[in-house]
Parts: sequence; structure tokens; C-alpha cells
Amino acid sequence: MYSPSDFPPFAVTVDLVVLTVRADALCALLVRRGEAPFRGRWALPGGFVQVTESVDAAAARELVEETGVSGLHLEQLGTYGEPRRDPRMRVVSVAYLALAPDLPVPVAGTDAAAASWVPVAEVSSLAFDHSVILGDGVERARAKLEYTSLGTEFCPAEFTVAELRRVYEVVWGVSLDARNFHRKVTGVEGLLEATGRSTSRDGGRPAALYRRGAASVLHPPLVRGVGA
Repeated sequence: MYSPSDFPPFAVTVDLVVLTVRADALCALLVRRGEAPFRGRWALPGGFVQVTESVDAAAARELVEETGVSGLHLEQLGTYGEPRRDPRMRVVSVAYLALAPDLPVPVAGTDAAAASWVPVAEVSSLAFDHSVILGDGVERARAKLEYTSLGTEFCPAEFTVAELRRVYEVVWGVSLDARNFHRKVTGVEGLLEATGRSTSRDGGRPAALYRRGAASVLHPPLVRGVGA
């Protein structure tokens, strides 16, 4: 028969990888820690799961408390449990991912000294193992653009293929061949819907305007880097 004293102290936390496109860059939501350990270091938003709440509820709560951002769809990214990942005690973290357009400027709260959107390309060493978690989140986000229509959500209501291509280039971190990309996205059933109108806002000759189609899953998927 086991008793609680037979087990060492153990805690569960949540960490949040929140990504968006701002100023033509893929950006991550980071907080500057206001408390030990790693006081003053940039980290992912997150915190301890309370005894009376689920991990999903904890993720939503921590996002609001630390950054003021709410209402995002959060999906579980993975579980991180290296024995020494937190110097305070044995801690296992459940990480979540959100990738969404038009996210507001964050406001720091609770134990965060600051909160900011930081271009992923400029992120260096984060507190705890958050650099690893962020890397996994970015890779998941890049994969989602391959097989879902998420990329179109970062475009205006009516957009050109060039504007959509720039979203893919920013998230994937590659340069794409304009002709090959146009052929691929217009060939995916349900991804784009032609409006019958055109615009010259991209410069050069008028370009056709499209709106989001009905498809949420892409067949065939847009393979990253093909036609780059």
C-alpha cells in the first residue's frame, strides 16, 4: 500500500507557443520573467496547473493572466519532462500551440515583467527548455500550412496569390517560385475562390483577386520547399 510520502514532490505546468505574422515576420509571444528562477529572461507564457483545473483550462487561464490575450484555439503540442528542466522541483509541462492572425499587443500580468511579440528569427536562449518547445511549435505551425488552409486566414478578405505566397514564405522561412506556387495553390480543390476582380496593389500588371474557399484540409497538400 502506497502513501503520498512515498513519492517526491511533483508538479505539472503548461507552456504556450503563440505565433502570428507581424511586420512581415513570423513572431512568437514571449514574456520576460519577473520572478526566480531565470528572473529577467525571456520565456514562453505559462505556469503551474492548479489542483482543481484541467490542463486545457490552465493553458487558457495562464495566457490571459500573463499576456491579456484570450479566445485563441489552443492545441496540445507535446509533453516535456526531462528531470532537470526546472531547477525548483520535478516538473512536467504540457505545451500548447496557437497560430492566428490579427493578435493584439500583449499586456504583461501576474509574474511577467513584460510581454512582447518577438520575431522567431531573433529569439536566442529562452528560460527553462523553452527554446526547444518554441522550435517544436514553429515546426508544427509550418506543417499545418502544408495540409490545412490556415495560410489564407492571414490574408485580407480578398487577396492575390502573391499575398498568400508571402504568408507561406514568412512562416516557412523560404523563398518560393511565384509561378510554381500559383500553379499549386490554384490546383488545390476548395482552397481559393476566384472573385472575378483584379488589383494592381502588388505592383506590375493587374493580378486576380481570390477569397478563401470552403476547404479546411488540403488535397493534395502543399509540400514545403517544392518550387522554392
